[in-house]
Amino acid sequence: MSSLRNAVSRRAHKERAQPQARKKFGHLEKHKDYVERAKAYHKKEETIQRLKEKAAFRNPDEFYFKMIKSRTFDGVHKVQGEANKYTQEELMLMKTQDIGYVLQKAQSEKKRVEKLNATLQSTDNQPSKRHVYFAEDRDEAKELQSRSSNHEKLPASADIPDRIKRKTAASYRELEARRNRVNELEKIYMDMAMQKELQSNCHFEMQKQTAQTLPFTIAKFQWQRLLGLPQTTDRGEEEIHEQREKNK
Repeated sequence: MSSLRNAVSRRAHKERAQPQARKKFGHLEKHKDYVERAKAYHKKEETIQRLKEKAAFRNPDEFYFKMIKSRTFDGVHKVQGEANKYTQEELMLMKTQDIGYVLQKAQSEKKRVEKLNATLQSTDNQPSKRHVYFAEDRDEAKELQSRSSNHEKLPASADIPDRIKRKTAASYRELEARRNRVNELEKIYMDMAMQKELQSNCHFEMQKQTAQTLPFTIAKFQWQRLLGLPQTTDRGEEEIHEQREKNK
């Protein structure tokens, strides 16, 4: 019987709202609001009580090894950062994994862009319906031709439902957003690849070449692997060129 009694729909007893004369005091607190506020108050009270007990029974001589690497700032314990937590090989491995993930995402986004672009192109380039008319003589053929030309003057978009137009517009917006995402991922990939090269153990020499004439020229980076050979400067290259000319 109790289950049947609970299944029957009852009238929802609504609590009264804030009277008009007391609107300036804000929302009238209901019983559920009081219960929530009381639970939060007692929870904070119990937390403070536990902290007081922990402070009262604390051993002044207790020691943990984590105390060596932690300091208190304004009463808050903060662990000091570990400078050499990871080795150079581990850092390079993590950097490689990050670059691989970004590259994978960029490739998947490119495939989605190509697929969506092909779908939209096939939708736009759909051939229109053709009507074949049969005429008995030339006069009737001219009349049918003029009639068909009048129908062709109507815009093709007039026959497309609004629902299809909205979906097509949404697809074009999605295509533009995915293209922007691909460009951003490619930029991130290039930046991460350069950071990896800077952090690698291989000895590289980076020469930054900037044009003096154009202030807006993008800086170019040239990488040269050092294999213990003497570096060829501009003067050295000129001497090599002169030697080759003499040998000729």
